[in-house]
Amino acid sequence: MRVLGIDPGSRITGYGIVEQEGNRLVHVDNGAIFTDSAADFPGRLKRIFDGLCSVIAEYRPDEVAVENIFFSTNVQSALKLGQARGAAIVAAVHADLPVAEYTALQVKQAVVGQGRAEKGQVQKMLKALLGLPEIAQADASDALAVAVCHINSYALKQRTGGTKPLSRKPSSWRDLKI
Repeated sequence: MRVLGIDPGSRITGYGIVEQEGNRLVHVDNGAIFTDSAADFPGRLKRIFDGLCSVIAEYRPDEVAVENIFFSTNVQSALKLGQARGAAIVAAVHADLPVAEYTALQVKQAVVGQGRAEKGQVQKMLKALLGLPEIAQADASDALAVAVCHINSYALKQRTGGTKPLSRKPSSWRDLKI
């Protein structure tokens, strides 16, 4: 399975392509789409959409994973980030690809094993997991982490049938929490 991970941003949108070959994770490519902050905002969204459409056409991923919005005290920034995420999601849907979304906490948990991990820890773990010659640029590194998170989550869902197994057999229907 080949996954395109996306770390959306209105100025820089990172992307990372990771392929699962058996039990191995293989780095395919990573990079970033830069927009001109002096340009009109709709033009910046078009640049994100067009850039991701080109990445999708070149690398033909099977699925796309996007980092979800984090809480922001600046409403304007949160709105712009949401619109950049929208452009990224539409690029994937336009190519008929399934889209999954993950929070930063889920991504860190999947890559490092600790949801409160520092960005540097995530980057070092990605370098080791993917055999990268150097740590990727910050936005591209975040996108690679989203792709790895999706592959790990997908594998877990396949093994568990998409549901969490019970830790113990319930003694009565009242004990069964659904």
